[in-house]
Amino acid sequence: MKYLSLSISALVMLTGCQSISGNNSTLAQKNQLPAHIANKLASPEDVSHALLADETADVIHPVADVNIPLNDSAIINDGIWQRIRNQLVFDIPQNKRVIVQRNWYAKHQSYLDRVAKRAEPFMHFIVQEIEASGIPMDIALLPIVESAFDPFAYSHGRASGMWQFVPGTGTRFGMKQNWWYDGRRDVVASTKGAIKYLKYLHKFFDGNWMHALAAYNSGEGRVQRAIRTNKRKNKPTDFWSLDLPRETRAYVPKLLALADLVKRPKAFNVSFYAIADEPVISAIDIGSQIDLAKAAELAKLSLKELQHLNPGFNRWATDPNGPHYLVLPNNKVDAFKSGLSKLSTKERLAWQRYKIKRGDSLGIIAKRFNTDISVIKQINNIRGTQIREGKHLLIPVAAKSLDKYILSSDQRLAKKQNKPRGSEKITHIVKAGDTFWDLSRAYGVNYRKLAKWNGMAPRDSLRIGQKLVIWRKAKVAYANSPSSNPIVRNITYRVRKGDSFARIANKFNVTIREIERWNNLSRKKYLQPGQKIKLSVDVTKAI
Repeated sequence: MKYLSLSISALVMLTGCQSISGNNSTLAQKNQLPAHIANKLASPEDVSHALLADETADVIHPVADVNIPLNDSAIINDGIWQRIRNQLVFDIPQNKRVIVQRNWYAKHQSYLDRVAKRAEPFMHFIVQEIEASGIPMDIALLPIVESAFDPFAYSHGRASGMWQFVPGTGTRFGMKQNWWYDGRRDVVASTKGAIKYLKYLHKFFDGNWMHALAAYNSGEGRVQRAIRTNKRKNKPTDFWSLDLPRETRAYVPKLLALADLVKRPKAFNVSFYAIADEPVISAIDIGSQIDLAKAAELAKLSLKELQHLNPGFNRWATDPNGPHYLVLPNNKVDAFKSGLSKLSTKERLAWQRYKIKRGDSLGIIAKRFNTDISVIKQINNIRGTQIREGKHLLIPVAAKSLDKYILSSDQRLAKKQNKPRGSEKITHIVKAGDTFWDLSRAYGVNYRKLAKWNGMAPRDSLRIGQKLVIWRKAKVAYANSPSSNPIVRNITYRVRKGDSFARIANKFNVTIREIERWNNLSRKKYLQPGQKIKLSVDVTKAI
């Protein structure tokens, strides 16, 4: 399987369990911490909302620290941070772009604490993987810049997970993505994929880590073009001299600023929440699909805790086609393995016998039971798509009500959509041809916000029948109400392939005659893709 091509077998051995750790005592002195610190997991409540810092190099902060000593190497008893501290290698220029970012972090101790607690279950594993790969230890801090260590983070650019991979790059570096599972959110898969991608970029840019990091943010093509442009103009080609997007210009300084804080925290009056320098989680081979609620019960964890440690799973069960492992706290492994060994394959899931009704299809049945068509076909030995009324199907179903799986894709979306963003909440059912841009114009809202309210990125494709939530600041009386007043907005619409006068008129609740009059056009002529037409849309009636 392409998934986890970087030796996942090292994690899930025939024994069924291997601690995610390494023998690295020669690299850094191990700080022994109390057991309650070593075994403590990050608060599950932190997972659903990462407070990301979106500062840029142009944000105005005091530029101070002129007389701060550059060496502050006193041993600090903060566990894994000292191990990281001992291996930091990047040169950190004391320029304005770095200082601005460093001052922001230094002024937000509570943010650093929150991020470190969220990272706690995974940091030892990440450090171990970086040491084994031979890349700079500074990279261990990159998830802070990318996602604040939130495995559920999703950006406006369609990047997902702790390491923020877009779909194409995730697939390219071994992260499987489907209805059941998204490897970009799997901490094991995405960490290995991120290391593999960074090593590729490092080689691509002839050993220049600053260029590689910039490309991790904006793509190797964008950075390569900036380098070539500077070469043509006989300008320096170091990172600091390149003309890059604003986000990328701040991205590398953020990482260097964090490395500086970790290297000499006393100099900036900050501390790092202590994380034990020892493994606290293990990847357990489960062999086949299992209901996450059943797995949580076996491990004596809450369902939320289990989902927090295994954020790659979108639904109520693991992917039937793998990966077949779960990440668990080490102190829960024995109980889980003992319970799992007593379950038969059929006992891993709940089942329902369903009689096929007139009008049923595999798609309708799969949607009804919140499962996938391929699962139904596989279990019932169905070839093709034909099913017969009156026959019975065996359907795997969730052991608990779906709202109990609170970190599943559906439940996280429901929570996001129900969070109040205004005084009026509107539900829109997507029709053919709808886009975020068109809907934002019709409802008078920002298209980026519209996408964010629905857990999506502006470039994500909409599906016919999909439910979108739209929030507005003030309630609007609709046109069929006796006391209502129309709210008309003038918009410019770009004709798309397949559009017609009738389709556009229906979409925006106007008449073909009005479109003709507003644009001095005739319905007898074909509309051309890319053509711009003017519309006057009553947003109380549109769409």
